[in-house]
Amino acid sequence: MTVQPAAIEALQSLFLGFAFAGLLASAFELFTAQRADFKLLQAGGLVAVASVPVVIFSAPFLILRNTVHGRQSGGRPFSLLMLAGLAAGIWSLVSGRVVLDLLHLLGA
Repeated sequence: MTVQPAAIEALQSLFLGFAFAGLLASAFELFTAQRADFKLLQAGGLVAVASVPVVIFSAPFLILRNTVHGRQSGGRPFSLLMLAGLAAGIWSLVSGRVVLDLLHLLGA
């Protein structure tokens, strides 16, 4: 059984997207002493504009963190957890692809 190169590249994008999302959210929390969240976009002004790339690329991590927390504390249904995981996976796949393309452009 052979694995298609496109499948390996998709898995690479998926894993890199999740890893980069967690790294970016953790780095944001380390340097700002503020929790990375979608509410950063509601701050308005320059803060909201500056936080757009952070929220876009850390979204898979934020989605899963908020969903797991909601499941533990609020008893949200399991189907919502599955849908959120699917959305985070697709978002991770796309953002991982963007990161891989940027790395390729930079020659890394």
